[in-house]
Amino acid sequence: MIDYIEGLLLGRIWSDTDFENRKHVSLFILYGLFADVIVLYFYLKNKYLLGLGNFKTYQMVLLVILCLACPFINFRYYRFPWWGKLLVLLEKLYKNFIVLSLIVSTIIPRLTIPTGDIKDYLINYLNYTLEEYTTKYTASAGAFSTVIGVMAGGVHVVAYFLFNLLIMVALPAVLYFAFRMLQYAYDYVVHELLIKRVFNRK
Repeated sequence: MIDYIEGLLLGRIWSDTDFENRKHVSLFILYGLFADVIVLYFYLKNKYLLGLGNFKTYQMVLLVILCLACPFINFRYYRFPWWGKLLVLLEKLYKNFIVLSLIVSTIIPRLTIPTGDIKDYLINYLNYTLEEYTTKYTASAGAFSTVIGVMAGGVHVVAYFLFNLLIMVALPAVLYFAFRMLQYAYDYVVHELLIKRVFNRK
């Protein structure tokens, strides 16, 4: 368990585990779902859960500092005593907390439909879509236009909401993956050009 946590928080360059060599699609899916739960909480309650999404300027400054300092903290991780390792892991958890707050803060402003209007919006969208498809098939299907229109419109509505559900899960997961890749790229450059030569870690 501790190896998995180290691999997740430290990354492939600094971890002795094979965490980064495995597929972790489910991890990013769970991350996306977790971020969506936080966004949904704000949408329904109109308040932040543990402050997530209430992203401040000082948090951005702190995040940049932690990202820049990351390789210089991580490369000595396995030389630290247990309490030093614990502090590093706590720092990584806090950095991920800030990243999650940043991701949530980019999604919340895109929720433009008030909670009180969501029911009317869904009903109006359903009625409009079914009407459009029924009208479309009136000339070609005749008496069966209503049946075919409802079936086609129903498929359209289901596909629309499934697509939006996919976007809702994928967006925070992709943003988190992009952050990890940026951190990895920076760590790799610092490791190869500075740490590996100066400190001879490998």
